[in-house]
Amino acid sequence: MTDVASRRDVGERPVVPERVMTLTVNGRSYALRMDTRVTLLDALRDRLGLVGTKKGCDQGACGACTVHVDGRRVLACLTLAAQAEGREITTIEGIADADGPHPVQEAFMEHDAFQCGFCTPGQIMSAVALMTEGRAGSDEEIREFMSGNLCRCGAYPNIVAAIREAASRGGRDARL
Repeated sequence: MTDVASRRDVGERPVVPERVMTLTVNGRSYALRMDTRVTLLDALRDRLGLVGTKKGCDQGACGACTVHVDGRRVLACLTLAAQAEGREITTIEGIADADGPHPVQEAFMEHDAFQCGFCTPGQIMSAVALMTEGRAGSDEEIREFMSGNLCRCGAYPNIVAAIREAASRGGRDARL
């Protein structure tokens, strides 16, 4: 037998590959002792208490867990925390600044681009990234590059309007 149970005595716990990882989240460094198989999503929510990033499908299909790693959007449920070590992670909690909400957050409020709000953090993080990528040139382009973020409430027209509004105010140079 080569399974875990055959390599340990009965009653012993299997060896878990843990190590200290340093994650830089929203400009702050955290040293965490974790199992190397912990996802970035679980590290953010369960270890750091940053619950703005949502656990939707936990399979990479809904976009609710979208965060930025080195300025690029990633699905935190499909990314190991170890993969993000040494990189800059930005969550929904980190995009506002001392001057107030990010322009995309303001536009979402102005255009009522949320209903239940569960998908909103992932929608906003994707919207900020697509604007930074210069992909907010038309409603069709916005729809295409937001297609990985699902909204069960169907607020899509308002989401597109909010992104269009935020892009028109600051384009892809809207502050991060």
